[in-house]
Amino acid sequence: MKTRLPSCAQLPCPWSWGLEEVPLEVLRQRESKWLDMLNNWDKWMAKKHKKIRLRCQKGIPPSLRGRAWQYLSGGKVKLQQNPGKFDELDMSPGDPKWLDVIERDLHRQFPFHEMFVSRGGHGQQDLFRVLKAYTLYRPEEGYCQAQAPIAAVLLMHMPAEQAFWCLVQVCEKYLPGYYSEKLEAIQLDGEILFSLLQKVSPVAHKHLSRQKIDPLLYMTEWFMCAFARTLPWSSVLRVWDMFFCEGVKIIFRVGLVLLKHALGSPEKLKACQGQYETIEQLRSLSPKIMQEAFLVQEVIELPVTERQIEREHLIQLRRWKETRGELECRSPPRMHGAKAILDAEPGPRPALQPSPSIRLPPDATLLTSKAKPPKQVQKEKRTKASGQLDKSPGPNQATVVTASGDACPPQDVPPRDPVPQDSAPQDFIYHGSQESLTSQESEDTYL
Repeated sequence: MKTRLPSCAQLPCPWSWGLEEVPLEVLRQRESKWLDMLNNWDKWMAKKHKKIRLRCQKGIPPSLRGRAWQYLSGGKVKLQQNPGKFDELDMSPGDPKWLDVIERDLHRQFPFHEMFVSRGGHGQQDLFRVLKAYTLYRPEEGYCQAQAPIAAVLLMHMPAEQAFWCLVQVCEKYLPGYYSEKLEAIQLDGEILFSLLQKVSPVAHKHLSRQKIDPLLYMTEWFMCAFARTLPWSSVLRVWDMFFCEGVKIIFRVGLVLLKHALGSPEKLKACQGQYETIEQLRSLSPKIMQEAFLVQEVIELPVTERQIEREHLIQLRRWKETRGELECRSPPRMHGAKAILDAEPGPRPALQPSPSIRLPPDATLLTSKAKPPKQVQKEKRTKASGQLDKSPGPNQATVVTASGDACPPQDVPPRDPVPQDSAPQDFIYHGSQESLTSQESEDTYL
């Protein structure tokens, strides 16, 4: 039986909780750094993954969050490997068994958000398309209610096709088995969480043990929805930034931090004399421990690693087999974050690169940090003039430069009227490109 979650309409409205302000100058600097990373993604992932992790911990700029999640999760690669697949699934009729259930759940997802506030609006339509497509993509898994909040958050940051492939990555790489019919994976992770709690907060662990409270009673919605229905909105976004980069250990850390600060001291346990009071305490967590800056810092500092989680997973799996037999759902292995997903990609694949977006006249010089001194350039021009005459671009050709500053081979372009020099200030050279701070790509406008 798949779990039924309470309606979002029954929860406090996350949109009313204030976001932590970032100074505009700092935000612009972060956007510039993220643009550089996205334009050279494979190089950064190969050589500077720790830097990416640190920047995810600081928070991805809102204007680039959607694209960053696609790159981190591997959804961008999935989309490139499966062109037209989403459209094919979108055009298929779907299984009526799942369509009825999905229809009934649409209005429950973030009813206070402008995308989903109106029945039959574009947000609900896209949510239906994404969830229906997944039931066709994985018919053996079908639909689980907890997938709807995940898909809804993704749709707030990217179009339906990109959201679908990110949802696929969450279900198959980050949280495999979570949405299967028997919920075996979430039960195992509940036992793992409870075991880790003994080291993080012995007081909370002892209290929950004494009250005989099964982890599924408080952690199911946390983990299956990746805290999308639990935390203030600004905290959700920061947690997801780290989750897409570092994997499920972030979900475990958030759960452990909440348990530690909700039940980790004798004073807090005075109000939790029984099972009911304890569960209510965990359902109505203090705003202070969910506040963005406090929670993120606690999560970063909590020493829970992938190795600890995997070691505990083997222990709990052995206990499961001894008491319940073999697992009915054979889930693929869990990938711990963006680096593990990238490394697991089979065989060579084309590098993720932005499309050429800035065209220069044939005689223009591109000024970069690696540009040669003018005298050296003139000397080389004189010595190689004869060899270059044959290779110089024609009158209707131009040198193409990507937003990352790399020159591409000349391409045929139609002649264009000259653009007035004062039409765009030099300070905003990025603003005309696809990789700009205010990008024209549609996934950057879903905020």
